[in-house]
Amino acid sequence: MATSLLIFEDNNQLRQSLQLLLNDGMFFSVKAAFENCLRAAEEVLLHEPDLVIMDIDMPGRSGVEGLKAIKAVRPATKIIMFTVFDDDEQIFECICAGADGYLLKHTPPARLMAALQEAMEGGSPMSPQVANKIFHYFRQASKPAPDYNLSEREKEILQLLIKGNGYKMIAAECFISLDTVKKHLKNIYTKLHVSCGTEAVAKALKEKIVAV
Repeated sequence: MATSLLIFEDNNQLRQSLQLLLNDGMFFSVKAAFENCLRAAEEVLLHEPDLVIMDIDMPGRSGVEGLKAIKAVRPATKIIMFTVFDDDEQIFECICAGADGYLLKHTPPARLMAALQEAMEGGSPMSPQVANKIFHYFRQASKPAPDYNLSEREKEILQLLIKGNGYKMIAAECFISLDTVKKHLKNIYTKLHVSCGTEAVAKALKEKIVAV
């Protein structure tokens, strides 16, 4: 059975080209195509497509909002973002909103058709540039935290500081004196190259220096 499609694309020429390309009756069947996604959720409920091709930059309502609206009412429908935007913010916003794939508009027709089939088989097709950005992001996120040579006690105290504990509470939790807490914190500030507890907490969270 052919995969049923809806297309949301404001460029008339591209929208018509996509309809001609994909409405082959064998692999794909285009149920309808729209120049905006103002009624995206309603159209999806009406046509019950297997797959949606969604532009991002459209008048009245962005494709990201259209994506969210569709996933809210029919999460099983696969949605492929088809756009000129390859910036990090757009890519990750779409992925977090539930997009099943992200293709750039210079994708060759044969690759587009293969990507749509891939999505229906459970894959998450992406243009190479998009995939590279995602891999780069996760490589950056998985880098080990900088080693500031904190002792285990200093890490413990820093964790307690991050959780909002005051000096007295830290002293009680660690079974040490208030003066000892102050000495440890002074050493922590020196090692982290900060001047106060607020800066230490901010740096620890940003650089994932300790587990929280």
